[in-house]
Amino acid sequence: MAGNHSECIKGTIHNGTPQGKEEMLHGLNTYVIGNRTNPRAIVVMYSDIFGLLLPNNKLIADSYAKSGDYLIYLPDFFKGDPVGLRLADLLIPVDAAKQSTLGKYTGLLASGPSFMMWMGRHKAGPTDDICQDFLRELRRATPRERKIGMVGFCWGGKYAIRAGLEASMIEIDGAKRPLVDAVVALHPSNLILPTDVEAPVVPMTFGWGQEDSQVSIETKGKVEGIHAGDRKGGRVVPEMVHKVYKPGRHGFAVRGNPDDAQERKCLEDSTTQVLEWFGKYL
Repeated sequence: MAGNHSECIKGTIHNGTPQGKEEMLHGLNTYVIGNRTNPRAIVVMYSDIFGLLLPNNKLIADSYAKSGDYLIYLPDFFKGDPVGLRLADLLIPVDAAKQSTLGKYTGLLASGPSFMMWMGRHKAGPTDDICQDFLRELRRATPRERKIGMVGFCWGGKYAIRAGLEASMIEIDGAKRPLVDAVVALHPSNLILPTDVEAPVVPMTFGWGQEDSQVSIETKGKVEGIHAGDRKGGRVVPEMVHKVYKPGRHGFAVRGNPDDAQERKCLEDSTTQVLEWFGKYL
């Protein structure tokens, strides 16, 4: 099986061996890397649907940890049930030009039932609860002066945004506090508008792909419109920054092909976007 998997996603895996360790944390198996003794802040990652199976997700965590400023947590929010890597190249092929429409169609047709079953096991309500339960416990266990940032990719982007909304705030020592202090959402999929983005209480930055087949670039304008409406209604909206990536195929911040100059730039620039945002707000 392992051979098939590695063959299946050859070229999309970033070079390197993940340096962190997996351990149980606030009820979830979590990949941990970075400064455990005196971090400037904690960064929680919510991955795409391939979770801890996909080495890229751990290698991205490693890249955030390099500065020594952060303690990075990549929890298995899928509780041992990520989407299999075989589906990865059908949904996000390394080189879209080399894949025939028919090949993609027949491949997705064959894998469609299992993916639909997976979606059925990971409905939005319970998925949101798993994420927010982890963040609530983390917030309560973290010293008050230590900030928490959250970055979400694809599937995880929605839940990273939700973590920074007024609706997700919790009471600690008689005062309401946001679950996290800053958010980055890269090609966030499955957004329910306006619910998933209205009334943000922490600064957020978004990354959108110009040619994203799964997350329409039009979503960017809709999100901006909702936040403009919040302001018009008299709400204080923290800083919201939107960045557009070109070509920005879906998954560009996780599975961009590093052998393609444009896609490598998307990968590198999205890492910079995350680190600059957290450098400013954490």
